[in-house]
Amino acid sequence: MELKEINEALSFYVRPQTFPLAIRMCQSAEEIPQKARLPKRNMGFPVTVCQGIGMARRYGWTLAVGKDEESCPYGALALGFVPTKDKFVDGSFAESLSRGSGAAAARSAEALPRLEYGKYSHVLISPLHAVTFEPHVVVIYGDSAQVMRLVQGAVYERGGYLTSSAAGGRDCADIISQTMLSGECQFVLPCNGDRIFGMAQDHEMAFSMPWSRVESTIRGLKAGHESGLQRYPIPSYLRFEAALPPSYYKLMDYLKQSP
Repeated sequence: MELKEINEALSFYVRPQTFPLAIRMCQSAEEIPQKARLPKRNMGFPVTVCQGIGMARRYGWTLAVGKDEESCPYGALALGFVPTKDKFVDGSFAESLSRGSGAAAARSAEALPRLEYGKYSHVLISPLHAVTFEPHVVVIYGDSAQVMRLVQGAVYERGGYLTSSAAGGRDCADIISQTMLSGECQFVLPCNGDRIFGMAQDHEMAFSMPWSRVESTIRGLKAGHESGLQRYPIPSYLRFEAALPPSYYKLMDYLKQSP
């Protein structure tokens, strides 16, 4: 499918309130489109990855966030922009980061999905309708009903269950790193950072697809929609006689009486 077709299908079958996004991990600055904004160069300050995602899906911007533009240590770790050092791995920063005990923080550090250190120079984020590159990941934000439809689309051809994991933080790792490493779709719980800096709302979740799973998910969305059983907006059952207050029936009887 062409990117335009994918964007149109997601807009029709899911109807997200913000732009669906294409995300690509670039191995060099040469892969960055000329129109892309680099936060420090174009805005004068670094951003978090979730903040860049928020700008792309709400403003319609294309952004490239690299090591020098990334302000969040967890985003930098997840995308392989900085090395995983001993005092992070052993939980030495646990207390200052409100991560529980050192042992708990060490387990969380070990579980963080991380791309290979130094493999990528930038994460490129763009609205799907404006994309000029092949993405590694497509991500959509929506409410639980919209994400449910995406899950239904993802499992339509393969069956079974779609499983995701959450730690209540570091959703950029779930959206990008885990999706790329696993090759599987993820439904993602937005983290504190995404809510504070990326402006994710209380009603929103994210759904992330590796490029290899996008077409099958779209086919699943289409098939579910055409069946009439799985649609968004969710159809309401309206074929019933409403039970009105007794005074309404009395008024109707009065109005129907012959003059």
